[in-house]
Amino acid sequence: MGRIAQKILQGLEKARSMDVVDFEAHLAAKKRSDEYQGQLHIVERLLRRGFDPLHAHYIAAQNFVSLLCEELTLLPVMKPFVRMVSQAENDYMPDGPPFSALTRSYFVCWAFFDLYFGKDKETIGTCIQELSADLAIDAHILDTIQAMQQSRMSIYEHCGVVESEIILRDLTDDRICYCYVPTGYQGKTGQLWYVRLLPPLPGFQYHIAFTTPYILMNTREEWLAFLHRMVPLTKGPKRPCSVTEIIQYFLKHGLQADYWLEYIVASFVGAQDNAIFLAGIPDQMEAVDEEMPEELL
Repeated sequence: MGRIAQKILQGLEKARSMDVVDFEAHLAAKKRSDEYQGQLHIVERLLRRGFDPLHAHYIAAQNFVSLLCEELTLLPVMKPFVRMVSQAENDYMPDGPPFSALTRSYFVCWAFFDLYFGKDKETIGTCIQELSADLAIDAHILDTIQAMQQSRMSIYEHCGVVESEIILRDLTDDRICYCYVPTGYQGKTGQLWYVRLLPPLPGFQYHIAFTTPYILMNTREEWLAFLHRMVPLTKGPKRPCSVTEIIQYFLKHGLQADYWLEYIVASFVGAQDNAIFLAGIPDQMEAVDEEMPEELL
């Protein structure tokens, strides 16, 4: 267990051992418990509204994490996390075009599942997993949170469409994913997508594109060359590990916490309702052409 998670657990145990009951705190805890339990029924409500079933399960889990995060961030030990996220919100205003190239879905996943804090490099997602028994989290929601924690943004090559599913190939390991895209964007064969795919849960056979697709203007060869240039610069993954594992770590965490946030904002060249377009390679942004080729729309 990481040091942040340990301090959170110690705080919970201390509160439970107190002889004096804080009546207002008890009422607040009861309200939060009701809110948490309500997340178990959000899937049914989303399905009635026409949401894709797999997407609905992940939305429910994200809402649950958001509620827990509100509680955890009140603790003094979480101040470094609060400071980093607040600064990023002020800097990047993640509300999607036209206000920002950063979408809320991208930012929330980054904050909960990618952003490291503390000496043990913990995230909100890893803390929740380590505290799951103490917090009595539903097993299905916990499994869904674990899948979200293990996910990452990656670069995929569009390989065609089969019925309602987009076929994407991960540039890092050539893994093929059949995915449902909630925004409705179909794209074109040969495009490069920068997107967070969440894996199938039990009973499902497809991935979900949980973030709005970012469509990359540069070529596959340019991106592969860039990713390999980053291998010797990437610090963090335990060695020894493969080049592929280092690249995947880099895609999740960058060279610093705001690496990919900064790239998205700097490379934005246009957007439509269901996709956002980015041009340039992170270490060669001076060469960005802000014209968006019509054939890539």
